[in-house]
Amino acid sequence: MTARGPRPAVPGITAEKDSEAMIRVDHAGEYGAVRIYEGQLAVFDALNRDSKAADAIRAMAHQEQRHLQTFDRLVNQRKVRPTALEPVWRVAGFALGAVTALMGEKAAMACTAAVEEVIDEHYASQLPRLNDDTELQSTVEEFRRDEIAHREEALAQGAEQAPGYRFLNEAIKSGCRLAIKLSERI
Repeated sequence: MTARGPRPAVPGITAEKDSEAMIRVDHAGEYGAVRIYEGQLAVFDALNRDSKAADAIRAMAHQEQRHLQTFDRLVNQRKVRPTALEPVWRVAGFALGAVTALMGEKAAMACTAAVEEVIDEHYASQLPRLNDDTELQSTVEEFRRDEIAHREEALAQGAEQAPGYRFLNEAIKSGCRLAIKLSERI
């Protein structure tokens, strides 16, 4: 079996178009993460939950808000069309956060662990294509480290102890992967 060289460029997809798609999907992903945490915190606040898990979610939500602000800036500076699916992610993200929080703190953490695992994979897949865009490369590297830390925190908070963890984890990861594919294009 012979080793293959680098994949040829896809006809019609320039480095600029690739960067635009990356910014569009990363912006959508950070927006979705903010909405998930907003849904979780709305439930926790309504239930007067003041716990280590709620505090961790608040801290992660703060970082995700900073990530979103960075991608808002990149979208505007580079004149990238945001995803047309933003209204869907607005509702879906909040609903996912609220439902998992209603299932309990461990389920909320299971949601975080699943989402952050997919985002880590997604950011890792972007890095090799960003050699010529040092600003975006450094942003993705930094945010990827944050997402890995969020996943580790969620696991430390007992994500794997959530009822139906395996099913919940796989369902959320599948939904995230679909959202990524759709947001790159739409």
